Amino acid sequence: MPRMFDRIQMMQRGEIPPAPIATLIGFTLTSIEPGRAVIELEATERHANPVGTLHGGVFCDIADAAMGMAYASTLGEGETFTTLELKINFLRPMWTGKLRAVAKIVSAGRTIGLVECDVLDERERLVARATSTCMTLRGADARDR
Repeated sequence: MPRMFDRIQMMQRGEIPPAPIATLIGFTLTSIEPGRAVIELEATERHANPVGTLHGGVFCDIADAAMGMAYASTLGEGETFTTLELKINFLRPMWTGKLRAVAKIVSAGRTIGLVECDVLDERERLVARATSTCMTLRGADARDR
């Protein structure tokens, strides 16, 4: 069984399909290394809320995906994880354009880790910042039941 990092690299190279949520929303993993991941999205009108700005859930999705990939990239064989908590601050409105979610592990213990993510617009302005607490699952807890 390949490690999560190996599977993520295979996904990035197109050898296995992306996660269904990536296809649904339209984001792409553009960079992965142990403890760090970058997700990009071309935000369009289809991502808008009723007011016309980018829906907050879309910010959450790309930040969550980037943080999950960053955390997963450090897991060992047979390990997986779950998100215990996700928090996001929206710092400026966004309508359309390219977004980049840059995630990195802040702290990783044996079981619990903290990951942060900056979401930047195409002018490199910070539009949102998210944090996530993740828990590593092992053994029977790591397998689908």
